[in-house]
Amino acid sequence: MIPIKPESAWRGTVDCRKCGIRDMVLFADLTDEDFNLIHAPIDDLAFVPGDTLLHMGHAASSLMTLKVGMVKLVRNLPDGRQRIVRVLRAGDVIGLEALFAPVYEAEAVALTPVSVCRLPVEVIQRLNRETPRLHERLMGKWHQSLKEADDWLADLNFGNARQRLAGLILKMRASDADGAAAAQVTLFSREDMGAMLDLKLETVSRTLNAFIREGVLEPTDKSGRHYRIVDLDSLRAA
Repeated sequence: MIPIKPESAWRGTVDCRKCGIRDMVLFADLTDEDFNLIHAPIDDLAFVPGDTLLHMGHAASSLMTLKVGMVKLVRNLPDGRQRIVRVLRAGDVIGLEALFAPVYEAEAVALTPVSVCRLPVEVIQRLNRETPRLHERLMGKWHQSLKEADDWLADLNFGNARQRLAGLILKMRASDADGAAAAQVTLFSREDMGAMLDLKLETVSRTLNAFIREGVLEPTDKSGRHYRIVDLDSLRAA
């Protein structure tokens, strides 16, 4: 974990107002009067890939707004395996269950360089009580997170390996699609993709290599994380 600021504890007022993605996050609808209710420190933190932001089963004392990067939510299965149940992107809330449960229900791990605001639960609870606008936004975020988790499982955990991997590539393309960049997609390690899709590492590698061999995908870096989608129709028809 890399603290962006040495003291890493501000009162929220100035920084929240100037947040570059404020329209996407929990504080989007708050007024100046609402910010005056914030008295607990809000930490501005950064993480590198592989860092754990929240630990499954640990006391849920805070939640985080994801400003930059991607985070995977991992659950440990009884047989010792790990299962990635969702990927979070800028604007998502990490550890939202802290408002409703005593412990975190999943491990949150940085997939890319990540920047977050960490909010103590008492800050949210107070604003939730005194600011109806935040309550409505929290409920909206909670509903959205449940729907996205259901969609994730429905879209990526049915069908054969080719269909599952094609679905993941299309999902990641959709998250990054923006004009000329729509043909580009950034994926994760093949181990992570296997954990997301409930597939063995060898199956992921074999299927991804088949897409490349068939001219559906074209690698654009040596790390095997960045690709150009050459044949979008073939992915959709997988």
